[in-house]
Amino acid sequence: MAMADPELGSPAEKVQPKARSIHPLFYIGSWIFFSNLTILFNKWLIDNRGFRYPATLTCWHLIFATAATQILARTTKLLDGRKTVKMTGRVYMRAIVPIGLLYSASLVCSNMVYLYLSVAFIQMLKAAAPVAVLLTAWAWGVEKPSLKRFLNIIFIVAGVALASLGEIDFSWAGFLFQIGGIVFEAMRLIMIQVLLSEDGQKMDPLVSLYYYAPVCAVMNIVLAAASEAHKFEFADVAKAGWGLLLLNAMVAFMLNVSSVFLIGKTSGLVMTLTGILKNILLVIASVMIWNTSIAGLQFIGYGVALLGLVYYSVGWEQIVGVLTGIGLYLKGVWDAPRGDEARLPPAVRRALFTGLAAITLVLLLGGFMYGGGVEATGVQLSSRGLL
Repeated sequence: MAMADPELGSPAEKVQPKARSIHPLFYIGSWIFFSNLTILFNKWLIDNRGFRYPATLTCWHLIFATAATQILARTTKLLDGRKTVKMTGRVYMRAIVPIGLLYSASLVCSNMVYLYLSVAFIQMLKAAAPVAVLLTAWAWGVEKPSLKRFLNIIFIVAGVALASLGEIDFSWAGFLFQIGGIVFEAMRLIMIQVLLSEDGQKMDPLVSLYYYAPVCAVMNIVLAAASEAHKFEFADVAKAGWGLLLLNAMVAFMLNVSSVFLIGKTSGLVMTLTGILKNILLVIASVMIWNTSIAGLQFIGYGVALLGLVYYSVGWEQIVGVLTGIGLYLKGVWDAPRGDEARLPPAVRRALFTGLAAITLVLLLGGFMYGGGVEATGVQLSSRGLL
């Protein structure tokens, strides 16, 4: 029997290496990647591949989500949170069904808008989403009205109005669909807060999807049958490609999964700032892929709305704190002696490299798919990217 080396110590005394945890920047990058990829993918399928059935596409996403969440619930621990939810018939009818209706309406409107507006303008309009949430919270009595917040809302609305006035290819139908989607989503969020909190429920987004997806899928089947069945042609499915439709549903589902991890690994402040960065990157990607025209007035309006959104979501003290921290860090890097001390930390370098690689991949993938769509369909696209 071999004796253990006294200098090395017994196996039991060996220090086990610590498991390396994943950096939060990975979750931030994943959410930005899948969120923007889902939006660009949906736009491309509807316009460039000729699958002009937004309700059917939404229905397909929810059917896939229903199957995927059922499989994950039985094979992983991602949905273990559902075990703490007291789901009764009363809760289901009071919470899941009405919230599912609003969720379904929000998804349909969000996809319908791609028929009328450019991706860049859609993201500009989404800057008004916090306004809708706050106004809905005031209407439901969840929050008390505040003059300070009201003035902040006016500032954001003014920015969105300027962006709308500067839009070259403005469409009232698309505008109303986008506003409808924002309002439906705001009502859904407030109803989740009100109804589920009353019953002591607490759901993460993936568990919510586990319960909402089947209801929404059924509702969307009815809606798609009523609105698109008369013009639906299976040839359009073959034209879009079964594989691409499956990949599209998988990307949409990965967006829900990445949002769960982002919420769990970061704070609300980080998610707010990440959402603003995501929207800016998506506007840039839209301009590069679809050659979307952005007027000067539109650019100014979007900038005003973003400034108002940052102030509304973060607050002046947080803004000053973040800017001060960035300034001190840059000053330290600038004043550091040349050599290894002047280099960025390895974690920061890896995060910057990963972020640049993800952005480049999104833009290249979008450009490749866009070019392929033109060759496949032989259709000349306008500056909005519409057929």
